Amino acid sequence: MKRISYKEIMNLPDRVRVHFMNSLSGFKSANLIGTKGIEGQENLSIISSVTHLGSKPPLISLIFRPHVVERHSYENIIATKFFTVNHVDRSFFREAHQTSARYPRDISEFKACSIKKEYLNGFYAPFVKQSQIKLGIEYVESYEIRKNNCIFLAGQVCCVYYNCEYFLEDGSLDLESAGVVSISGLDTYHSCKKIAKLPYAKPTKKN
Repeated sequence: MKRISYKEIMNLPDRVRVHFMNSLSGFKSANLIGTKGIEGQENLSIISSVTHLGSKPPLISLIFRPHVVERHSYENIIATKFFTVNHVDRSFFREAHQTSARYPRDISEFKACSIKKEYLNGFYAPFVKQSQIKLGIEYVESYEIRKNNCIFLAGQVCCVYYNCEYFLEDGSLDLESAGVVSISGLDTYHSCKKIAKLPYAKPTKKN
């Protein structure tokens, strides 16, 4: 098995290092972040860093790259305090990926990438209509990571929309049946297939 050191990683060509490091964390969620600026300009961007932070209260987190250039999604969240998280599925993953292109602020990725928007029950930020699972989130707080200036952002789940057929008896959502996809690296998409659902682990019993 090959070993690569910190120094060797840092000496890799920039693009190679970016792809290598992005693949190390394994499969990641594929989500579209929907925002609307204070002047009403809508924005949509794909992100693979959404993670669970807690269930009481219900919190999620995401990571933004350093704010050294315009970050429309991050700026809209800070300005308005609301955003949506929309799961990407097999039916529109190509359109979702296109939102990673650097469109000008006055161009809505909803329109540019042929993704349908919807506003639900007065929530400020737009949702993705095609998405089978979508969350309305309110900004809580954020921190700059001093080592690389990335931004860790936490938000509270205000509402969740999903089809009832995906809700399982134990409370989890059947992401496979919903067609949700995952991402490895920066640009590789995978369909999800369940191997097994295991019971709660206890020291006195092995699965």
